[in-house]
Amino acid sequence: MPQGAALIVGAGDATGGAIAKAFAREGLVACVSRRPRNLESLNELVAQIEAEGGKARAYGVDAREEEATAALVDQIEAEVGPLEVCVFNIGANVRFGITETTSRVYQKVWEMAAYSGFLAGREAARVMRPHGRGTIIFTGATAGVRGREGFSAFAGAKHALRALAQSMARELGPQGIHVAHVVIDGPINSQFIRENVPDAADRFAKDGLLLPDEIAKNYVWLHRQHRSAWTHELDLRPWSESW
Repeated sequence: MPQGAALIVGAGDATGGAIAKAFAREGLVACVSRRPRNLESLNELVAQIEAEGGKARAYGVDAREEEATAALVDQIEAEVGPLEVCVFNIGANVRFGITETTSRVYQKVWEMAAYSGFLAGREAARVMRPHGRGTIIFTGATAGVRGREGFSAFAGAKHALRALAQSMARELGPQGIHVAHVVIDGPINSQFIRENVPDAADRFAKDGLLLPDEIAKNYVWLHRQHRSAWTHELDLRPWSESW
């Protein structure tokens, strides 16, 4: 019997990579995807997963391209096994004042954080429906629940992603497919945060940053939930984060 696959769209060095490793530990083949220019870092992630005894494959795909996304899902189904999990984990967090937000910025953020989420979710649903099972998880943000100054583009895209998740959950839940939306409410311990947040080291020492491995555990938990008690929306934040 073919081994099941977990597709992580946006498998970066922090959260996405941790999620891929977590599902590989569960016995799924971690199919990690980023834009083609990031293929080298994906290959490093695959090597780390395999060093732990897991299985993984790397795919250089631009998630904003419809035909490429559909072809990726078909390739996984044909060469790896049934798609059991799809995680959409592209962020696109940028900050501009409203009068400095160009139409190009707004459109690119929407393409990355909303449109590509639609493509990934739709294609995952297409192959999961015949199986009558599967889990689709969208990584959201505080901006998907409430907007704030400087984040008009990001908030707009993340609100759209949250609405997509809600619509898909209502449509696909009765067909056996679990759709969940995870609100990441706080800074994540990543290279970007360590380089750009002055007090990151202190917050990390006090568990004041979200840890990627701890986030990943919740994604696996969502996938393993019994369908009599599915969670649709889950918010994760460090204990010290104001909200």
